[in-house]
Amino acid sequence: MRVPPARSGEDPWTAEELAEVRASLETDVVRLREQLAEARSELAEWSADAVSNAGDDPTDTGAKAYQREHDLALSYNTRDLLAQSEQAIGRMDAGTYGVCASCGQAIGKARLQAYPRALLCVTCKQREERR
Repeated sequence: MRVPPARSGEDPWTAEELAEVRASLETDVVRLREQLAEARSELAEWSADAVSNAGDDPTDTGAKAYQREHDLALSYNTRDLLAQSEQAIGRMDAGTYGVCASCGQAIGKARLQAYPRALLCVTCKQREERR
């Protein structure tokens, strides 16, 4: 595993720091997979138990629909975070971790320690957000 580049003015990555970030990502992957499995199980229960709502008044039906939509949105977010975490680990294995996907410069050690899934350096991320 190649050590990611550091920005000018930053200390270079140590093997221990990189191992810590990787361990954090791997822990996230396990946790996120568990959350997705739980969400799938709940969704399967809702689908299988369609007749339980048969006598509900419109307010209850609306509240349950809102809760399902909220849970689905959380599930989609969890799935996205899982993919980002797995991709970050893949970039570590490929030796491209820490390189901005837009400009090819170093993302920055501090940024990656704060958000290890980052694909863009701060400058490119700011440019993307302004669009």
